[in-house]
Amino acid sequence: MGSLKKAALWTTALALLLKVSGFIRESIVAKEFGASAETDAYFLAFGFITLVVAMISTGFNNVFLPMYIKSRKEKANASDDNANALLNWTMLLFIVVSVLGWFFASAFVPFIYGNMSPETEVLAIRMTQIFFAFMTMIALSGLLDSYLQSRRIFVPSQLAKLLATLMAALFALFSSDIWGIYSLVYGFVAGTVLGVLIQIVALGRSDYKWRPVFGMEREFRVAFLALIVPSLLNSVVGQVNLFVNRFFASGTGDASVTYLNNSSLIISIPNAIYATTLAAIIFTLMSEQTSDMAKFRDTVFRGMEISLVTLLPVAVGLLVVGDAVVAFIYERGMFTALDTANTHLALLLYLPIIVFQGMQLILSRSMYARGKTAVVFRISVTTIGVNILLNWLLVDKYGYPALAIAASSVSIYYFVVSMVVVYRDLGTAELKRFGRMSLRVVVPAAVMGLAVWGAKAGLGAANWTAILQLAVLVPIGAVVYVVMVRVFYREGFNRLVGMVKR
Repeated sequence: MGSLKKAALWTTALALLLKVSGFIRESIVAKEFGASAETDAYFLAFGFITLVVAMISTGFNNVFLPMYIKSRKEKANASDDNANALLNWTMLLFIVVSVLGWFFASAFVPFIYGNMSPETEVLAIRMTQIFFAFMTMIALSGLLDSYLQSRRIFVPSQLAKLLATLMAALFALFSSDIWGIYSLVYGFVAGTVLGVLIQIVALGRSDYKWRPVFGMEREFRVAFLALIVPSLLNSVVGQVNLFVNRFFASGTGDASVTYLNNSSLIISIPNAIYATTLAAIIFTLMSEQTSDMAKFRDTVFRGMEISLVTLLPVAVGLLVVGDAVVAFIYERGMFTALDTANTHLALLLYLPIIVFQGMQLILSRSMYARGKTAVVFRISVTTIGVNILLNWLLVDKYGYPALAIAASSVSIYYFVVSMVVVYRDLGTAELKRFGRMSLRVVVPAAVMGLAVWGAKAGLGAANWTAILQLAVLVPIGAVVYVVMVRVFYREGFNRLVGMVKR
């Protein structure tokens, strides 16, 4: 456990640094390009990157990690041969994907985003081609993350993510007058390549030895293929929903894609930090504990507890000070007060995702750890239909805010159905345990929200600058929440404090 404790500390610190870099990047983008056809095109093209990252980090990792850990315990040499062959075959596949993406971007980009303006379409196609040219390196970064996790090495992958984000920000800051919006693309690619080099060095220093082999044991190959298909399909489901949303958004007016992207980025920050740090470690533990049901149940509960205790106050806090957060990150240069108001509206409608997506991550990982990838897929695939139906019913009437409403509704639906499936196996006692814990966390979060709202109104903070609002109101909220959690949920508070101390 010592290595996991150190990993938790370092990965959390790097994840926070990564998100600070993300703030810097988005601030630079807003300052240099505002909310425009250029930024819409960039975010549309970047959707293909998020698709590949999701396929690797979710689809591949959720199958590979439990299988590889189990295989290493049983026969280490054969497991490394299987891992090498799997890595080599996957890299060959993505080389083909890169070539096809480069040559056919002009056909599939307009097909997927059919409502783009002519200016947005030209930029989106070109940027998509550049991304696909380096898609093999982007995929390799995700693959190396899985191999490093199998050895409880978490920090290099966080460094790789940090470099991709930071280099995009630096390129935009110093090269936007030369390359324009393309500076973001070039910076992301440069950072990804540097990150891959760091991951390769870290993996090479472990006991993993790469070899150019392509043969896998039949048992491993059959089991992996049987599990990877539904897992990849499940990871694609989320991106299909994203493409559906962006398809509808691209027809709701200029900059709507940017408003939705900027607000969803803020929403994704808590879960991104959580997913890349604590959730990754919890998944590793669950993968190791599948044979001990008592430990497995306890790890699932701890994961749900950490999710709710850490994510619920973030959602409540953004409900009260979200306008200041948006203004602080984006409102400068070409990004106007009107753009801030439009982004803030979407942010408010996205808020449920913070809480429900975080807990959903634990539920899905618990099913993946036990090899139930097909079950996860059967649940998640229904979200496509729900998402399309809600978009179709709401977008024409309410415009781009309807897309945020649909996304939040889908996250709640996904969580509820997964709860039913997971706790059917874990037992009624575990469900009641989760319910008792939830009630004791909701009250402190509600008290915190009222305290911050009261302070904001009483002090007239709405008229202050964004940074001053956050500097005063956020500490008030943090202190009130910590005190209330200690009062209403002492044992959970003590567990979290003990975890932080360790």
